[in-house]
Amino acid sequence: MSDITASPGRPAELMDLIYRRQRHVYDLSRKYYLLGRDRLIDQLAPRPGERVLEIGCGTARNLVAVARRYPEASLFGIDISAEMLRTARQTVEREGLVSRIRLARADATRFDPAILFGVPSFSRIFISYSLSMIPAWESVLAQALAWVRPGGELHIVDFGRQEELPVWFRAGLRRWLALFHVSPRDRLETALTEFADRQTASLCRFERPFRGYAQYAVCRRAG
Repeated sequence: MSDITASPGRPAELMDLIYRRQRHVYDLSRKYYLLGRDRLIDQLAPRPGERVLEIGCGTARNLVAVARRYPEASLFGIDISAEMLRTARQTVEREGLVSRIRLARADATRFDPAILFGVPSFSRIFISYSLSMIPAWESVLAQALAWVRPGGELHIVDFGRQEELPVWFRAGLRRWLALFHVSPRDRLETALTEFADRQTASLCRFERPFRGYAQYAVCRRAG
């Protein structure tokens, strides 16, 4: 398992500040409102030996679940927060997955898998509830699509528009999320379609489960 350090900067400092204490209770608390993560994992379906990257891997909760679900896949994770990666390393070691999950500290808006991991691309890249915390989230989409190999897929789950939920719930949820520097990306479908057209990828499907509470997208690279 590798732990490559990114250049320090304000985004990294902010994430470390937010998660310095939250990382200890992150998985326990988030399971109640980060809906759709396990569904994403079930639909990844990498073939044996294929490489899978999680952007914004946090505590490695998702990577461990992917490792159990797909025991022959090679797994990688990046995160900008050294605090979260500290917990991720502990989790991976505790689960006996050091040989299968490699971690690196990196900025999701600009990273090179050849430098971080010595690999050229990935068969699957997934982003679970991280885009809503990254100000330059469209740059993350561009990077992700660039590093998915031809025929590979980008999977995304995050907060949606909540369009089928009561107005009071939507307003209250967004005020609460803003306290944690989280902003749902209402333009995700439009942005993905634009990037897909430019980078020879096709938007296979876009769904809004849980009455729009979440949004789920899959982009497949042509090839």
